[in-house]
This record gives sequence, C-alpha cells and structure tokens, in this order.
Amino acid sequence: MSDGLGGPPDEEPLAALRTLLLDDGRLVRAVATGRRRNTTLRWRRLELRYVDVRAGRRLQVTAYDETQAHTRNVAVGADAATAVDELLVLPFSNWHVEGSGERIQLRFTKKGRPLLHRSKTVATVDVDYAHDRTKRRRLEESDPLFSALGMTAGDGSIKPSRRAKFRQVQDLLGVLDPVIDEAVARGPGEALSAERPLSVVDLGCGNAYLTFAAFRYLSQVRKIPTKVTGVDVSAPARAHNEEVAAVLGVSADVTFVAGRIGEFDTVEAPDLVLALHACDTATDDALARAVRWETPVIVAAPCCHHDIQRQLAKGSAPDPYRLVTRHGILSERLADVLTDALRAAVLRLVGYRVEVMEFVDSRHTPRNALIRAVRTASPPDPATVDDYRALCSQWGVRPALAELLGDLHPIAGARE
Repeated sequence: MSDGLGGPPDEEPLAALRTLLLDDGRLVRAVATGRRRNTTLRWRRLELRYVDVRAGRRLQVTAYDETQAHTRNVAVGADAATAVDELLVLPFSNWHVEGSGERIQLRFTKKGRPLLHRSKTVATVDVDYAHDRTKRRRLEESDPLFSALGMTAGDGSIKPSRRAKFRQVQDLLGVLDPVIDEAVARGPGEALSAERPLSVVDLGCGNAYLTFAAFRYLSQVRKIPTKVTGVDVSAPARAHNEEVAAVLGVSADVTFVAGRIGEFDTVEAPDLVLALHACDTATDDALARAVRWETPVIVAAPCCHHDIQRQLAKGSAPDPYRLVTRHGILSERLADVLTDALRAAVLRLVGYRVEVMEFVDSRHTPRNALIRAVRTASPPDPATVDDYRALCSQWGVRPALAELLGDLHPIAGARE
C-alpha cells in the first residue's frame, strides 16, 4: 500500500485528533510514529507544533526520513486544515498529541482498528510559539535531583568536580528523548496513566545518577506517568539509591533490587530498558534480558569489552590486521569496535532497528559509544545476515550476546 494522500478523515477517533491538531491555542506538540501492518511510509516520524513567525502564526510540520528532517510552516486556517487532513490519512500506527490540559493517544491495532484514549493532564501546559527556541537543558541545575545527589554547591550551582557527571546526564537525556515516543507507542497499547505508567528498567544501575535523571525527565519534563526499577548486584548501592529516592519523595515510583542482571525478572515486560556502563558481558546480559522481554526500546552504553579481547588473543587475526593486533592499545580499541558492531548486528538479527552513536564527548572517555535499539519484529536484511556470519568467521570470535540469544535466530546461534 502507498502513503498517498486523501480527503478529510471522517472516523470519529481521527476527527477528535484533527480537532486538537487544528487548535492553535491548545496544541503543544503532536508526534506520529510507526506504520500500520502491510503499509509503507516515506516518513518514520512526524512532529507538529504551532510557531509564530514574522508573517504570523504557522503550523510547523517536521517530517523525518532515515537521514534528515524536512520542515515546512503552513498558514493557520484552510492551509493548515488541508495539511492535517493529508497527514492523518498516512498509515502511521500511533499518534501522541499533547494539548494544554489534555492528552490524546491514538493507536491502530494489527487489524487496523483505531483505538482512542483521551485524558486530562494534571497541569495546564503553556503553549510555546517561539520559532527559534533558546536551547535549554533537559534538566536544569536547579532541579532537586542534583541537590539530592550531592552535586550542587551552597549557591545551587553544579560543583566543578561534578560538571562531567552533569554533562553526562544531559547527554543521556539527549539520546533518550528521540525514542521516548516509540517506547510509548510500541508498548502493550494500553494508554499510559497512573495505573498503567511507562515501565523503565535500568539493568546495572550502580549509584543510579542516570536512573534518577531518566525518571525526573520522563515524569517531570515530559509529563509521562513513569515507574522505574533499578537493578544492581551491589547491596550498598541499593541502600544508597533508596535513600536518594526517599529524599526526592519518589520511593513509590523508583525502586531498586540487589541482584544479578541475568537472574532478574519482572512480572510485566518493561517499555524501556537502560543498561549504562554495565561492565564487559554484563552489557550482553542486559541486552539479552531486554530482547527476551521484547522491550520496545533499549538504550545501552557499554563499558569494558574484555570478552572479545580474550578471544582475539587466543586466535590469529586475518591478514592484514595483524599489523593492528600486534599493538596492545590498538588491539584493545579494535576489540571495542568489533564487540559493539557484533552486538548491533545480533540485535538486528532478532528484530531491532539499531543505531550506534556517541554518548559522551570522547575527551572524557574513549569508551563513549551508545547503542539505541527499537523493536520492529521485522526479519533482518539478508545482507546483515551474510555480513554478520562473515565477520565472526574472519575473526574467529563468538559474541556473548549470540550465546545468550542463539535460540532466537539460527544465524545468531550458528557456530562457524
């Protein structure tokens, strides 16, 4: 099926959506993601908001393809109505529309049936019409989180010794923000509420700086009902984190478990899994856990990569890479790259769309990669299968993640 245009939608759920989208006095932000079964879409995501420009108020439509954003500003009135009608007939599977005092979620079932949920928001949000909005931090220095974590000085500013950690928080929220809507949209489908919040699990949370930051951003900035569970093998870390949760008054929504990642299980599968700086194959344990839960979105920042390093040390590098592996520091860096490339490939084999990107600035740490994966349940591209098989064979390595998930895909589980 194509993503061709059509006339105004006459279905009641779409009509309700249309009304809010065309209300330039109440629309805060609208996002469309996903595609309906057996359809094709040129765009992977749409964002709509109203802006004030020199010529007057406009409906700003930003459409994202796989490589870039395409933005157009449409005059309020008949032109905006035409644009919205054209967008609503595109086969997106999920719409999330936030208005001042109201939130609308529309999703389409596998059979194409629209399900609409409308809810009143706790607080009335002021609509921001600024065309060139001043860039702001996702969590300000004044947020109570940083004081509770001991990161602020007496005047409320971030301590110089904690600036790197503060930047890391902002970097995490920056890479998390673009996939939050997909975590919501690709979840079980039930509208989010206090009774059914967004479920986040942080595997290997440590002292939970980033765990708390994610919760504060989701719940306080994005206004998404959220519950977070942090898991770490350290009992002292759990005790510390529970104290911080108590100080922030969020103990009911942010809980911690002392235990191993591979042994942790949850009654309901989470919507978002974080695995930030879990050491060596603990990252693989976390990724495997998330995949078996069929988690919609996974965000992982690997730490050390000893497993592939050990395998490379036992074998012989393919020509002419012995010129690289003969030097310890270069061999170590190569193993880092190879490990994360294979992790990304295995995730693709088992039905995820995967991006590998920079997490924190390389000036702070050479191990600064982040893996961001969104579950599509689509079969892998045959070229990915061939490349994965060839890479493992040439280097004589067996990724730990493949060992953990080999039963989910025959190639991931194959031994060369």
